Amino acid sequence: MATSPDDTEPVDDELRPEYDFRSMRGVVRGKYAARYRERLRVVRLADDVADAFADEAAVNDALRAYLRGHPAESGRT
Repeated sequence: MATSPDDTEPVDDELRPEYDFRSMRGVVRGKYAARYRERLRVVRLADDVADAFADEAAVNDALRAYLRGHPAESGRT
């Protein structure tokens, strides 16, 4: 039987409501966000281009083959 997202069962959650994370030392929201963004590169492919590849690995293989023949420019933008 299909379940509805509105029919939620109580979750066995051990997190108690009295935990106050704002009072904990060293807890900073977004502490690693800049470092994460620095390394994250998301590239969206056009639908017609994406259709030419089976998966992410195939795209990476094709780009590596291309770069072997055409060295990348120095520096990232």
